[in-house]
Amino acid sequence: MNGALIAVAVLAAATLFGLLWRRRDGVLRAPRRRDGGDGVHEANDHLRPDAAQRDALRPDDLGAELGEKATLLQFSSAFCAPCRATRRVLGEVAEMVDGVAHVELDAEAHLDLVRRLNVVRTPTVLVLDEAGRIVRRASGAPRKPDVIAALGEAIP
Repeated sequence: MNGALIAVAVLAAATLFGLLWRRRDGVLRAPRRRDGGDGVHEANDHLRPDAAQRDALRPDDLGAELGEKATLLQFSSAFCAPCRATRRVLGEVAEMVDGVAHVELDAEAHLDLVRRLNVVRTPTVLVLDEAGRIVRRASGAPRKPDVIAALGEAIP
């Protein structure tokens, strides 16, 4: 009897975890920002000049030029199946929208940037505005309509 209760509890916990994981996977969210020690900033703090300078990614960081209007930055790894689907979706969106670039980086080859941006899994997608500031972020493969909607926020 005791073993059956434990098995049911473990099964319920695993189901809840799976549902929460599925709900969050690939969702493009506004980034959480931290400064030098006074806590988490609101999503619109990237509009402040000091935060914008600190958090902006430059072509030197990426090894590629930023898009004229926005950039879809993808962190991938060699054996990541969702990364291939994400590459296809982001490539299609970049071709559809003028001035948008798709840049894919191998996470293992860019560990300094991975640490700086707190990338913990692949694919991770960052939507950057024209200045290289992170507007939206997704861990997991985002859906095409969500990427298009995020670009609407990144492009003035």
